[in-house]
Amino acid sequence: MSFAKKFEKVFKSILPSPFTIAVLLTFLTFILALIFTENSEKGSHFFNLLSYWENGIWNNKLLVFAFQMMLMLVLGHALALTKSVNSLIEKITRYCNNTANAAAIISFFTIIISLFNWGLGLIFGAIFARKVGEHASRKNIKLNYPLIGASGYSGMMVWHGGLSGSAPIKVAEQGHLSSLLSNSDFSFQDIISLSETIFSNMNLVITLLLLLLLPLGLYFIGKRNQGKIISISSEKIESDSTKIDGAEKLDHSKILAYFLSFIILGYCFYKAFLLPEIPSLSVINPNFINLSLLGLGLLLHSSFFNFTKAISSAISGAAGILIQFPLYFGIMGIMKDSGMVSIMSDFFVNISNETTFPIFTFISAGIVNIFVPSGGGQWAIQGPIIMEAAYNLGVSFNKSIMALAYGDQLTNMLQPFWALPLLGITGLKAKEILPYTLYLFLMGMVIFIAGLLLF
Repeated sequence: MSFAKKFEKVFKSILPSPFTIAVLLTFLTFILALIFTENSEKGSHFFNLLSYWENGIWNNKLLVFAFQMMLMLVLGHALALTKSVNSLIEKITRYCNNTANAAAIISFFTIIISLFNWGLGLIFGAIFARKVGEHASRKNIKLNYPLIGASGYSGMMVWHGGLSGSAPIKVAEQGHLSSLLSNSDFSFQDIISLSETIFSNMNLVITLLLLLLLPLGLYFIGKRNQGKIISISSEKIESDSTKIDGAEKLDHSKILAYFLSFIILGYCFYKAFLLPEIPSLSVINPNFINLSLLGLGLLLHSSFFNFTKAISSAISGAAGILIQFPLYFGIMGIMKDSGMVSIMSDFFVNISNETTFPIFTFISAGIVNIFVPSGGGQWAIQGPIIMEAAYNLGVSFNKSIMALAYGDQLTNMLQPFWALPLLGITGLKAKEILPYTLYLFLMGMVIFIAGLLLF
């Protein structure tokens, strides 16, 4: 039995569903907070922690974010059901004629897109993996489908070092550092430009190594684990042959669909390229992606009827996000309001020196990400601690920021939170892809640590 198959067998026997993992992490976080944190408010510490948990679950900003993610998944999935996109993807999947080639191709393109925007990379990788599975099923090609799913998830290990990375983008904003470190009594530069973080020599070398070595590693894993014949039904939206009468003609009207789509896509183009005060890359956020997906979906489905039918077909994949994201928001609430993140970060700071601080920052960020799987949320909680410690130890701010980014993105390979959209689209289970994302984790860990030590 191969190493990968042994891993897969172990994971299948010990790993529960992602929902159960979220519940167990909630219990663990609560118990750790109860033991290691002090009560800073009136009343029982136990009930205060429950209050932090409840506030996290119903945090309005986080719930908006969850809805954005659901829309991104459903709209992206619906777009993939159009004939035009299906035709385009099928042309690419012709080159995915075995597991090794497919794994390398999917991961390579997913990583590139994720470096531009994490949301696009997430939905692209999931849809690409699904289409490769459908192609292999139709052609009776042996395929290690869990490995293909892991390849489609690989972009989440590089995103924070890319153009949509939360921490590098935030510190490049005027006034962000001063607001983040308002309680600190030391002087610091108020802006850290992208040229010092995302476009630094260290990050460029690390990113290039990831782009080359991760697909290569997955290629060799695919060579050793070709998989088996799988059965995945192709998703298609059947045309309605019933007679259309009265107001129903509006539902099937191409003119209405095209008119609305042109307005939406025209506005997106204007916002991205014609507004002088908004650089084209900074405008790419979840709202912009969803608006673009809505416009493209209406355009390519060519009627409201076809579009809403595709939405109905795609929406079941969002169930995991709907019920599990709030649980992680609750964990974030406990971690933030109880001071657990500060305790954890302070521990690593206390055992660090100028040389080891970036490595310990990397490790602590990876651990925090297991409980707070949100780059922006993690930076808001952990960022001030790391920046102040970097100042006191005389460590480069730029390197410390990227160390946090690397730790945050690396442990996405162990945390099923961000895999939920992919699992919904591909039909895979978390315990099926985790043996292979563990390989990605190990490869990435070597690359990140080497980069932090050598630069």
